[in-house]
Amino acid sequence: MTRVILIFIFSFVFLSGLTIAQSGSHYTPVTEFDPARNPAKDLKAAIDEAENSNRRIILDVGGEWCIWCHRIDYFIENNKEIKDFIKDNFIVLKINFSKENQNEEFLSKYPAIPGYPHFFVLDKNGKLLRSQDTGLLEEGKGYSHQKMMAFLKKWAPSKN
Repeated sequence: MTRVILIFIFSFVFLSGLTIAQSGSHYTPVTEFDPARNPAKDLKAAIDEAENSNRRIILDVGGEWCIWCHRIDYFIENNKEIKDFIKDNFIVLKINFSKENQNEEFLSKYPAIPGYPHFFVLDKNGKLLRSQDTGLLEEGKGYSHQKMMAFLKKWAPSKN
């Protein structure tokens, strides 16, 4: 009986490792504005994942203090079409901007930000393609489904 259990445990561990190796991805998305994070290191990991999955990168710049940052997160989370489109075409990387950490060195490589949240769309190699004022995607006290989808479709990678 002990032998059967050991074989089972070995098989489980081996197959688990094989599944992880086959998926090839160990990327952990950055889903919160965290002043303690290193955005350069996070971007490097996002570029690796984007290259492996043929997706683009959206740098989502904002902070926990930002009401519109929470509104855009809520909007995306509660719109299945938009959420799924983003998941299939982009790596979203949250970049903190707050009084605790403005990430000045990292953000100095990008155009000036007129307001928050702000999106920078990068190609899979990290090259800037678009600086997007998310205020242009707003509608009332939220965001426009039509404007958001048009923006996302315009900047999604071509799938061959």
